[in-house]
Amino acid sequence: MKNKIIAVIGATGAQGGGLVRAILNDKGGGFTARAITRDVHSAKAKQLAELGAEVVAADVDDPRSLKNAFDGAHGAYCVTFFWEHFSADKEKAHARAMAEAAHAAGVAHVIWSTLEDTRQWVPLEDDRMPTLMGKYKVPHFDGKGEANATFTGLGLPVTLLNTSFYWDNLIHFGMGPQKGPDGRLAITMPMADKRLPGIAAEDIGKCAYGIFQRGQEFIGKTVGIAGEFLTGAQMAAALTRALGRTVHYNAITPEAFRGLGFPGAEDLGNMFQFKRDFNEIFCGARSIELSRSLNPALQTFEQWLARNKAQIPIEA
Repeated sequence: MKNKIIAVIGATGAQGGGLVRAILNDKGGGFTARAITRDVHSAKAKQLAELGAEVVAADVDDPRSLKNAFDGAHGAYCVTFFWEHFSADKEKAHARAMAEAAHAAGVAHVIWSTLEDTRQWVPLEDDRMPTLMGKYKVPHFDGKGEANATFTGLGLPVTLLNTSFYWDNLIHFGMGPQKGPDGRLAITMPMADKRLPGIAAEDIGKCAYGIFQRGQEFIGKTVGIAGEFLTGAQMAAALTRALGRTVHYNAITPEAFRGLGFPGAEDLGNMFQFKRDFNEIFCGARSIELSRSLNPALQTFEQWLARNKAQIPIEA
């Protein structure tokens, strides 16, 4: 019997790469990976091809290329890339192109990597946090959450996958320990003493593979995944143990975070405030137990640090 093809958008990225590798590492799993990327000649794309993936060129800005890339696939993993362009409107357009391509191809199972539309809890007229871009509170959340209706509205056999904060942001996103004016290393988040659901980026892909494996069970459902719920103080303590250098937790206000001035600071400041102010709801929408049932190799923060601490950039 032929293996079922899973077409993976963003195959050279964090989530998609984790899914492609999970499929390729499960030789008898009944699935094969079609890695979709804009540049089939990139080092990451060539690496996936060497591992056994079918590498196919497509661009989320070119709906026709997506339809060709999804042709003949059993499943499709759809994810958008807000931090490349900082546009929730563009994310929504890309989500529509993916959903329509999956619909045209008759894909049997779609996973849409999404997040909450925070405007359900903090309407635009609510001045507890500023409105951004004229129509969003947390643009990189709200655009994805709004796009959920695109997938469900087309009647697609979809699983909505609510993800969590990548611990990998400590490596790649400038959110690792930074040296303050007092010379002390600290991680900075406006979360007060609330818990932050976090996960290793590769584990998102592994959880997605678990959803594809269980098929019908999760079609029409929303699944929330996380590796661990940790306070800023707990994360700082774990970093201290792993790095062998004292790391403090700098619990600034959302207003101060929004004023840090780097690209996306306002968006992230609002995001952390949403997670802080609606902590029970946000954590309650994510299950560590379910995540582990989908991905038995699910990592804790300590385990992730043991494997990745050397990649976290730290000032001498």
